Parts: sequence; C-alpha cells; structure tokens
Amino acid sequence: MADASTVKIKTPAFDVEAIRKDFPILSQTVHGKPLIYLDNAATTQKPRQVIDRMYKFESEEYGTVRRGAYKISEHSTQLYEESRQKMAGFLGAPTKDEIVFTSGTTQAINLVAYSYGRKFIGAGDEIIISNIEHHANTVPWQVLCEEKGAVLKVIPVNDDGDLVMEEYDRLLNAKTKLVAVNHVSNALGTVNPIKEIIRKAHDAGAKVMIDGAQSAPHMKIDVQDLDCDFYTFSGHKMYAPSGIGGLFGKMEVLETMPPYVTGGDMILQVTLEKSTYQKPPSRFEAGTPPISQVIGLGEAIDYLNAIGIEKIGEYEHSLLEYGTRLLSDIEGLRIIGQAREKAALISFYLEDAHPHDVVTILDEDGIAVRGGHHCAQPTMKRFGVPATTRASMSFYNTPEELDALAASIQRCIKIFS
Repeated sequence: MADASTVKIKTPAFDVEAIRKDFPILSQTVHGKPLIYLDNAATTQKPRQVIDRMYKFESEEYGTVRRGAYKISEHSTQLYEESRQKMAGFLGAPTKDEIVFTSGTTQAINLVAYSYGRKFIGAGDEIIISNIEHHANTVPWQVLCEEKGAVLKVIPVNDDGDLVMEEYDRLLNAKTKLVAVNHVSNALGTVNPIKEIIRKAHDAGAKVMIDGAQSAPHMKIDVQDLDCDFYTFSGHKMYAPSGIGGLFGKMEVLETMPPYVTGGDMILQVTLEKSTYQKPPSRFEAGTPPISQVIGLGEAIDYLNAIGIEKIGEYEHSLLEYGTRLLSDIEGLRIIGQAREKAALISFYLEDAHPHDVVTILDEDGIAVRGGHHCAQPTMKRFGVPATTRASMSFYNTPEELDALAASIQRCIKIFS
C-alpha cells in the first residue's frame, strides 16, 4: 500500500487547514480517533459562518416573509430574496425569478414531473433517463409514465461508468418529450456530458432536466451556457442546512406550468368559485417557506464564492487522483466506476466483506463513509454488486485522511480474509 510519503499528490495552492477550522464538527473524535468525514455525497458539513448566520437570524431578525408590512418582516423578506438572487448568480441564471425554492432536489424533480409532466406528457410520449440515476430521478418518471401511458427509456452505461452516447442518439426521436439525467452520478462519480445531451435533446424537440445535486457544490455551473430547461440542487450537499434546495427553470417554461402544491402565498386572488395564481417563482412556493434555511443557503453560497468554486474543484480532483491511486493498489478491492471524467468520489467493493461491514470497521477508526446501494439499485445491478462502499470527498478533506482510509481498508481485509 502506498502512502503520502511515497505517492506525491499535486495540489493547487489551497489552505485546507485554514478551511478545516471553519467546520466545528471536524475537530471532534469518534471512538477516540479524529473524525475523518468522507460521506460528502450524502450530505456536507456546515461551516461556522452558516451556523452563526442562521443563529443571528433566528435570534435577532426573524419574521415571516412576504406577509407583513412591519419592519422585521420586510427585512426577512429582503434577506430571503437576496438568497434567491445569490442562488441565481451561483447557477448563472438570468434572473432570480427563475429560482424556485423547494425542500431539495427530490422535491424539485417531483415538481417538474407533476407540474410540467402531467400537463405536457401524454400517452405514447417518451421520457429518457440513464442507467446511473438516483432513485429520485427514476421513480417520479416511472409513476408519470404509468399514469399517462408514456414510455420510459434508458441510456445504458459501459463498464467504466460512462454513458453509451451512441445508444442515446438512437433513443432520441420525435416522441421524446423529456430527457432527465444527472450531471454527476452519486453512485459512481461519473460526470456526464450534459451539454451534448442537452443539445441533442433540443434538436429532437425535447425539454431537459438536469439533476445537479452532486455537481453544484463542486464545479462551475452556468445554466445559460448549458441551455438546460431545468436544473435542480440541494442545500445540504453544498454546505447549507438540510430542508432547502430548489429548481432553476427557464421562465418561458415555468410560466406554462400549473402549481405543484396549492395554498397560501402562491395565489393571486381567491374567490369561492375560482382561484388565480402568482407568476413564478411564487406560484410554486405555497405556504410559509423554510426561511432560516434559505438564509443559511445564501450564506453558504457566499462562503463557496469566497473560496472559489474553480479552486474547490481543482483541489477535490487532486484528492480523487490520489485516493484512486491508493485504493487501486489494494488487492481484493474493486473500484466501481472509472469514467473518463469523475467527481471526487470513489465507490468500491471488497470481495470478502459486505459494504455494511466495511462501514462498521472503518467507523471504529473514526472514518465516516457510506455503504449500500446509494439509492441507485439499477446501477448496482448493472455492475453486478449488491452494494458498494463509497468514499466521497470535499475541499476540507486531506491526503492524510485518504492514507488513513486506505490503512483502515487493509485492516478490514485482514479481519474478513
């Protein structure tokens, strides 16, 4: 097994130790060992700046939004809309009104499926997804197809974890109404060629929704350059609180869509005979929103912007290269997914140990990784494994933590051999 002294890691100028000090949870120990947190694809930790901003808002500034003419309510509304503007800027959206806040990517995808899908997709129409989707970008389309009599088609994936684009070309036709694929696979780390996917779908007359849960925190996103119709995101994967995320949608598309959830705030006028609805994004934000979480999301965006998303991506890629070399040297370990372009995620399988047991052994060494099917059972079936162990990295991780991961895996192999 190699370690940091024998395999050199080329890292960009990046003060990871200073960044780690911003994350209070990283200073704790687990089973008497320093916490090594490598489950960032599931959820990221929060920097002190986000935690403090939410505390200040809750303790000094809180008022419900959009409903009050008094000072603290107006101030809360201003902060809420400022976060929407920050999110629009982060994704390169032309206007903040193209950002709809939801509870996260899952709800955002369901919003598209039940609002756009129910209105515009009918019997005999076709929806295309891929073989490496999260269940949240599979099940809603299955339900919609069953309800409408539409057909769900799937882009296959090769043994490396890359989509077979020649097959995608063959799937596209005049019946294709929607293509819904992830930007980055949460199970394999594959970075899909979404710009090409979007262009070809549009050439066929289809709309495109991109699941950006695993991409938005790690790479520069420009929805105008991509030309996608929808792009989803989750706050808890981008150093913000849980319970907040959302959807970018082109305004000309959002304006054609009916409400997904009805109630207060999304209405324009209500009579006992009929109701009319607000323009987007308010049309899709019924009820009192998660105000504090939205404020926290805005602070997280400020934090990421201050570091620089390009620098984050470059550093995380160096961790991926280093970790891949380390784990590739371990006999009996099979890396699942070796796509041409990957995010900082390594999914692996040990011949003699179930991933759940691997996670337990690694936890004894203070290492937090994920074991299971990662809400991607069709992906696991494609690669012939019941589940994998997944180590997913962030810009607050270090090469030394990956050395510890490799050493703990070696200990696990000895236990189960």
